[in-house]
Amino acid sequence: MTQLTLRLINEHFAIHSLSQSSTIPGEVFSARIFFIAKTFDEISIVLPQSIALVSDEVELNWRALEVVGPLALTMTGILSNISTVLANEKISIFAISTFDTDYILVKDAFINQAIAALRANLYTII
Repeated sequence: MTQLTLRLINEHFAIHSLSQSSTIPGEVFSARIFFIAKTFDEISIVLPQSIALVSDEVELNWRALEVVGPLALTMTGILSNISTVLANEKISIFAISTFDTDYILVKDAFINQAIAALRANLYTII
């Protein structure tokens, strides 16, 4: 697979967890970028941490690397390859996929190490 280009998004993100029966707070929808996932058990919301939410749990200080796309839905191994590079460096991730691309969230304390590891594996980071 050809190595891809990733863009570091200039935001710090929070990952919120709410109960499955919660109402999604209205301020989420005014964010410039946000991600919502609802399962049978919970709701996860990722948005810039400058937007305060009341949630059951929150993880702060995440940074996002966007795989520059759009990517065809038939492409395989994108997240697998990136997550393997980062796992080899003991860097955990929170991955998000959209129709056009993927986002890899890394704790801010490890973002420079993550970028260095990806560059060493021939990824371009902009």
